[in-house]
Amino acid sequence: MSKRKRQHKPLPTETFAASVRALSHEGRGIATVNERTTFISNALPDEEVNFIYTHLSSRYAEGKAEEIIKASPDRVTPQCVYFGLCGGCSLQHMSHQAQLALKQNTLQEHLQHFAKSEPQTWLPPLTGPEYAYRHKARLGIRYVAKKSSVLIGFREQQSRYLADMSSCEVLAAPVGHLIAPLRELLMQLDAKEQLAQIEVAVGENATALLLRNLVELSASDRALLTAFATEHQLWLFLQPNKPKPLEKLWPLDNEEFLQYEQPHYNLTFWFHPTDFTQVNPAINRDMVQKALALLDLQPTDSVLDLFCGLGNFTLPISRFVKHVVGVEGSDEMVQRASMNAERNQISNVEFHAADLTKPQNAPWVKQRYNKLLLDPPRSGALEILPLLNDWQPAKIVYVSCNPATLARDIGEMLQYGYQLIATGIMDMFPQTNHVESIALLERVK
Repeated sequence: MSKRKRQHKPLPTETFAASVRALSHEGRGIATVNERTTFISNALPDEEVNFIYTHLSSRYAEGKAEEIIKASPDRVTPQCVYFGLCGGCSLQHMSHQAQLALKQNTLQEHLQHFAKSEPQTWLPPLTGPEYAYRHKARLGIRYVAKKSSVLIGFREQQSRYLADMSSCEVLAAPVGHLIAPLRELLMQLDAKEQLAQIEVAVGENATALLLRNLVELSASDRALLTAFATEHQLWLFLQPNKPKPLEKLWPLDNEEFLQYEQPHYNLTFWFHPTDFTQVNPAINRDMVQKALALLDLQPTDSVLDLFCGLGNFTLPISRFVKHVVGVEGSDEMVQRASMNAERNQISNVEFHAADLTKPQNAPWVKQRYNKLLLDPPRSGALEILPLLNDWQPAKIVYVSCNPATLARDIGEMLQYGYQLIATGIMDMFPQTNHVESIALLERVK
């Protein structure tokens, strides 16, 4: 006998009053309504709001503020007209200083909870442009027959649907204001119903768009896309279904690598539009300088850079030390890092591919390092930490995109004989609740 599907009661349609007392790590206001903890988007602490329910259960509720009765001093007018609809940003209604305070508080609470620790010093936040900063993004595409329109953009807040938007204030130029003409272009294509997404990659030498096409494009579609790329001076790639390879549609040359600079170290990095790179180049430049300063690099140092990517930290480190080893899980990224070392004429580096979530017994593991840099994915670096007993680096700099796994890993490193010297946030993703942070640990002598 099949189980009956659980029926959910319809949500109330009227608005309700709430007094917001605090802010969650996601940047939602927290209130108690009808003896139930309620998380309200677009609401700030000390505000009186009228809200509608978006979720209701016996344990908690969620809602969205529709009217601000009493505004917080931290409230500002969002720059983007699609804020509140688009899920790409969640904090545009909050002043930048309040955003920084929220992110630092999130990091501090995670450290207290998971690591049972506080740093000896809180580093000043690294800040940069608050808008038009995002140089990498993936935008969805959907043809909506009822609207006779192609949508391009991020998903709506807490929804699987794409937001109906014509511009984006956080995307770097020129892409942020190309969404409307892109929608007009895609509406003209025969394959408009068979397009999945556009990947954006902005370099210092060019802007690339990668169009995910689920079917082979007609000659007329290709001509329209080529004309658009020519007019707006874009690199345009097609991403058909595998095993068909990525195709550069325009311009007709063999150059596939974008570039970004690290002028402080006289370095140029080449990367493919599909490669992982930091989305915010201004913060990335400052982040690299901060990491190297915390490591206090010396000419005799031997440094290990784990999760090194295309050498974003490795190559700057090489300018100051005897030897540096970079390790990355992707063979392709290791090849890219080696290419960047060669093109920058750097010889005191070596790169290795290894799955850093598994035990390691490679030759690079058996070397000794007196400095260590970690820049792991959101899952953190827990599996590699037992090797600290072998390497015993005097200093560790940990760059993190997830305060929860950073705090967890710091708690583990404290058990290996390290102390937390300094930590702070880096505003890699303004207008969002994403917390990027950096920490310095030193071995207890």
